[in-house]
Amino acid sequence: QVQLVESGGGLVQPGGSLRLSCAASLEPPSVFSNNNMAWYRQAPGKEREWVATITNIYRRLYADSVKDRFTISRDNAYNRVSLQMNSLKPEDTAVYYCNFKRGGMDYWGKGTLVTVSS
Repeated sequence: QVQLVESGGGLVQPGGSLRLSCAASLEPPSVFSNNNMAWYRQAPGKEREWVATITNIYRRLYADSVKDRFTISRDNAYNRVSLQMNSLKPEDTAVYYCNFKRGGMDYWGKGTLVTVSS
């Protein structure tokens, strides 16, 4: 059983920052620390795209479009993964989704909307 709940989205001006969080409820809870976690996003009228991954050994991977601006982190004590987004651009506007993969299946939260606009 997997439940992912994103939070932290909102309206921000270009150049601003937001911090997204994803709370993961997994059975058993210890599964979280042994697995990679990722963030994806989907802009209006576009396909969902990968943003960042943090592995179970804390290796961080980023899409070129967000590298040096976004930072993914995880807290295994609370089964949370976060995405710190700095220097936001209008093209970062999208619904952001937390992703967990298990047994060949993708699990998604409902997403949180980030709007970058002046």
